[in-house]
Formats: sequence, structure tokens, C-alpha cells
Amino acid sequence: MRRKRFLRSLTPARTLTLTLTLLVSVPAAAATGATRPTTEPEAGGLHTRVDTPHGPVHLFRPAGYERRGAGLVIYVHGLYTRVDQAWREHRLAEQFAASGMNALFIAPEAPQSADEEPAWTDLESLIATALGRAHLRRPGGPLLAVGHSGAYRTLALWLVDPALRHLILIDALYGNEPEFRDWLDADRAHKMTLIVKGTARWADPFVRSFRRAVTRAAIPDAFEELTRGERTAQLLCLRSQYGHMELITEGKTLPVVLRRTPLAPLAPLAPPATPSAPAVVAPIADPPRGDPDGGVRAE
Repeated sequence: MRRKRFLRSLTPARTLTLTLTLLVSVPAAAATGATRPTTEPEAGGLHTRVDTPHGPVHLFRPAGYERRGAGLVIYVHGLYTRVDQAWREHRLAEQFAASGMNALFIAPEAPQSADEEPAWTDLESLIATALGRAHLRRPGGPLLAVGHSGAYRTLALWLVDPALRHLILIDALYGNEPEFRDWLDADRAHKMTLIVKGTARWADPFVRSFRRAVTRAAIPDAFEELTRGERTAQLLCLRSQYGHMELITEGKTLPVVLRRTPLAPLAPLAPPATPSAPAVVAPIADPPRGDPDGGVRAE
């Protein structure tokens, strides 16, 4: 009945108005990427995907995430992939969760080819857009950036952000050495973890020129294997025993190096409650003989 009354109410003027509204609103929503975010469980935490004018952005909150003490980690993928593909094929949520760090992880779209310019030239704009679309508040902890391979071009643009505390370049130092060196020299609190496999041509001179650099011959299996000097070095160079792509696809590197950052560890999750033992009820003593009401007599 309601549908019939609605159809009878559609005068030619009203029909034209509704048509124009749809024609204007649908393209406008598509142009701004204003689609509803999707959130679903993944790797024990929560994964949210949002659309933006610069492509999709993925956000991940691990199990036990506490916003007040959490940090913010921005991960940038390398060339020849898109962020949706990298998120799925590189199992990024699993790697973030495996680090055990209390952080909100954000993975934006990045260039797929060398002739494609980075879309997210301003780090704060990326963060504000991603959090706004996902309806999440910014955590108050340290800000880190991680990049694999060709991601160095995007990371170099973000070095002007005063909040950026730690950089992790996963076989990614293919250029912009002066900018990265200036960032290290600007503040002793700035730290970098540099992983080297196919980038030795650029990384070796960079490391040799930095007096406070520490080099380790291989990536450890666990963070605890790092010496005190390696854990606290302003520039730690890790020679890789893994291949260029294996560094990010095998899940053996990112969880370890994330622990060398100022991020706080996740609080241990409370164990699931165990069913309590049934209460033991004492048997009721039989009333004395001759008192069928248990000794309570009516007066």
C-alpha cells in the first residue's frame, strides 16, 4: 500500500527533482570516495578498509589495542603491486599482530610503477583522511613509517613531519640519501632501521658515513637476539639473509624490527574465564523422629 501511494504521488515535477538529485549525488560520492568503511575481524584484531580520493587505505588494530598508549605505524608497499593486493598476499595484518606492539597500523595506496608519482605527499593529510573515514581517533603515541623497496620516494616526502620518530627501510634505500641523512642529523631521537639486500650500492656508503651506525650481519630470528648496542643504535643496518621480496612476504622481518621502535608492547590478554566448579551443598540432616516438620512446631 505504501509503495502504491508513493508511486501515485510522483508528479512529473517531483520525478524530475528525484532524478536530478540522484544524478548529482552519486557521481559526487564516487569522486570523493565517500563509501562506507568496512570493518571485519582479521588476525585476531580488527581490519578496516576505507576509500579515499587517493585510493584505498587499510587500518588494523591488533587484539588488546589501547588507543591512549598506542603508537601509529604507516606502512608503504613497494612497486608492482597495489595496496589491496599487498595487504592480502603479504599477510600484513598477521605480521603487524605478530610484532606484539600496541599500535594502529595504516597502509595507504602507493605508486605501482617508477613513473607514477606518490599521491600522499603529506603525511598528516593521510592520517587525518584515513582516521576520519574510519571514524577512529588518533592514538597519542609515537609516529613511525615503514617502507619496502620503492616506498622510499614516499617516505622521503614525509621527513618534514616533526612527529616522525622512527623509519624502517626494508631494502628501500634506492635514493634520497641526503634527505634521509639530514633527517638523522636533525635530532638524536630520530632513529632508522635499514635492511639491506639489493640496495648495498646506496646503503653501504650511507652507513659508512654515519659515525653512530651499527651493522649486524643477519636479521635475527627474534628481537631478544639483538645486543644492547643494536637495540639502541640511532642507525641499525641489518644485512639480510632473505631475498628482496621474501623480506616482506615471509613474515620473518617486519615483526622483529617493529620491536626496535619506541612502540609499547601490547598488554597480555586476559585468559578466558574457566567455568567455576559447582557449589558443594551440604546434605540436610534428617529431622529427629517424632518431629515431621523438622522441629518447628506450630503453637
